[in-house]
Amino acid sequence: MTNIIAIANHKGGVGKTTSTQNIGVALSQLGNKVLLIDLDPQANLSDAFGFEDVEVSIYDALTEKAKAPIVQIRENLDLCPANLDLSVAEVELSGITGREYVLKDIVDTIKKEYDYILIDCPPSLGLLTINALTASTEVYIPLDAQYFSMKGLDKLMYIINQIKKRLNKDVQVAGVFLTQFDNRVIVNRNVAEMIENYFPNKVFKTRIRKNIALVEAPIEDKDIFEYAPSSNGAVDYMKLTKEIQAAHS
Repeated sequence: MTNIIAIANHKGGVGKTTSTQNIGVALSQLGNKVLLIDLDPQANLSDAFGFEDVEVSIYDALTEKAKAPIVQIRENLDLCPANLDLSVAEVELSGITGREYVLKDIVDTIKKEYDYILIDCPPSLGLLTINALTASTEVYIPLDAQYFSMKGLDKLMYIINQIKKRLNKDVQVAGVFLTQFDNRVIVNRNVAEMIENYFPNKVFKTRIRKNIALVEAPIEDKDIFEYAPSSNGAVDYMKLTKEIQAAHS
């Protein structure tokens, strides 16, 4: 069975794209066939792999202008890139019957080729995110260890529960992980405790520590394992990915 995972949080700056990229790379290094789908109009995931201003993107597949473009990053790792055209996709899809299922229809045609499909969601709860959640079997929520991360979680969970009720009965929040974590900071530790109480038995043990290499790597069009393989960022993302893989074994 293909594990289709939406990396979602409508709050920006929590590490959705960084996590999608590096979890995807780590899964491929562990022997899994992985597809990453960039569903964010900012196209940061595509940019992080060096694909800027691609001519054909996931937008063209969503609007039935072309098949989903799949580019190989390296062995076991493919990318379906985005570009700025995706910013108008919600408007174009809004009048289509079954608009919530457009991405699911695309994913269903290619999922058998992969062990994992990871979807990098935009920082919103609009139609693109709804499409991602409808197409997915699981949702992972990255949260930075700040009090503002707790704001809006009720709204996110409401949307997920509505999708589970009306569009995709199988989707579930399967994991929550902390990013930009510093154990020396009291606020970080307090927020971590609050999140564990909010999501009992859902929070991964691995916490992604603050690490400048995670900021620098995409500037060089590299993942953390290429850029700084011995850094805290690489160590933490590999450890988190092994937790994720173990949860599916």
